[in-house]
Amino acid sequence: MTTNLANEPPTPAEADRPVVGTLPNARSLFELMPRLNVNLSKFQTFLGLAGGTISIVGALLAVSNHFFAPALGKGDLVAVIVDAKTEKAVSNATVEILTPNNAVVTTASSGFFGKANSTLAEGQYRLRVKHPKFGAEIRHVQIVSGQTAEIRIPLHSGASAPLEAISDGVKRLFGN
Repeated sequence: MTTNLANEPPTPAEADRPVVGTLPNARSLFELMPRLNVNLSKFQTFLGLAGGTISIVGALLAVSNHFFAPALGKGDLVAVIVDAKTEKAVSNATVEILTPNNAVVTTASSGFFGKANSTLAEGQYRLRVKHPKFGAEIRHVQIVSGQTAEIRIPLHSGASAPLEAISDGVKRLFGN
């Protein structure tokens, strides 16, 4: 007698036996996986907060780089004014920033820590530092775009006006 097994449901013994040569259906695959007890809404909330935080931080960094980036073709100058004998900072010193031809570009004043700051176009400059208790000092500095030039200028007690007068006299005699 021949039986048609295609239309009949499998017996319990046949159902437990692994199927050889055919792919098991999707339901049996999901039954084999361990159950994960994850709340999807909590996971989505976490991903949303993390993504929002990352985008806000990225935007703040981009804005800060835009507003605080040095201008093209400009560099920073930091003049540190100190007493030559004691090495202590000298406040309220006047720092004149001049072109090589003695044209005044800007004037700065040293603060409590003896520092005078200025942003300048790239090029050569002369610094003339004056203070009532000290003699004047002159220094040359090169400003490079995007960089900070820091120059330490010690002031000596007494008048050094002849240094300035000699420098100006030589320029008058021989030109630049």
